[in-house]
Amino acid sequence: MDFALSDEQKDIIKAAREFAEGEFPEYMEECDVNETFPRDLWKKGCELGFVGVFIDEAYGGAGLGYFEDGLIGEEFWRVDPGCGLSVLASTFGSQLIQLYGNEEQKKRFLPPLTAGKAIMGSAITEPDAGSDVAGVATTAVRDGDDYVINGNKMFITNGTIANYVNVLCVTHPEEKNRHRRHSVIVVETDREGFEANKLTGKLGIRASDTAEIALNNVRVPKENLIGEPGNGFKQFMGFFNVTRVHVCSQAVGAAQGALEKAIAHIKSRKQFGLPLASFQANQFKIAEMATRIEAARSLYWRAAWLLDNGIQDHRLVAMAKWFCGEMAVYVANEALQIHGGYGYLREYGVEKYYRDAKILEIYEGAKEIEKLVVARAILGKV
Repeated sequence: MDFALSDEQKDIIKAAREFAEGEFPEYMEECDVNETFPRDLWKKGCELGFVGVFIDEAYGGAGLGYFEDGLIGEEFWRVDPGCGLSVLASTFGSQLIQLYGNEEQKKRFLPPLTAGKAIMGSAITEPDAGSDVAGVATTAVRDGDDYVINGNKMFITNGTIANYVNVLCVTHPEEKNRHRRHSVIVVETDREGFEANKLTGKLGIRASDTAEIALNNVRVPKENLIGEPGNGFKQFMGFFNVTRVHVCSQAVGAAQGALEKAIAHIKSRKQFGLPLASFQANQFKIAEMATRIEAARSLYWRAAWLLDNGIQDHRLVAMAKWFCGEMAVYVANEALQIHGGYGYLREYGVEKYYRDAKILEIYEGAKEIEKLVVARAILGKV
């Protein structure tokens, strides 16, 4: 792996930074306070080519890699995690279709996402099935040329604004292997029996739409089945190996933004007649924060590079997801601490990184689950 960025990659970083710094401030506070999705900002991101850059050119994307997608994610979350997530997660689920969908499905579902004509989600988690993905109980029963879906989903990103969602369903309840019972079916949200209710009062990433979903006899054509029936669990594990790397970029970006807030604060503020930056305690904090960010960046860059070279290293992805999320929470906490009482005030901006960072240890694989994945990869069955 070559750690030297290409000129194209440097241009991507520059463009993403300029877009985020120029456009996000108009939406950040309003979307955070009112928990509203920045639809106009999302459309601008699509128009400028930032959304779904990993999607093949044949389906409307830029044909770049997950590495470049991560570079954009870093810059967006560096400025504002809520807006960054809202814009880039509008394609959440497209990765699974690109990995496992057939040609007709790719042509049907992918181009509208990058054109700003559609938003996608993925419905996995249920009220009684979070980390235990194989415990998902939503059913899809074959009826002629259709599947009839019944069940409830929880904490679904884009749930009330998506045009279609990937739904993990039980299609083979008789299968003894619990990892072979599920399939993935794309459900258009305008189908009869589909209902989504927005979840409010979140700690952070409040610009991002999150919902609970009810599916009551939702009838979907068999053509919406992704890949082979019974492979849903395996497909979502492969999907998570991709999306968890993007979560790592979110973590690095949020931490970088919090660090920059902390640096600006201690350089401008004085105590006891001296700049806060002159105190060794603060110098040590900055050094530790910056070092952890660099370590996390290196870890996830390697995982992204391997993905773009056709290698899904689930052990490395789990290491990166756990470490990057934990690092972001640590850095955001230290950045707030450095601000003292001012860090508790909205106008200083650092408390938002603190609130937004916590989700990075939870969604798309809680850090405890990632540690189990790493341990089992190293130790095997014990």
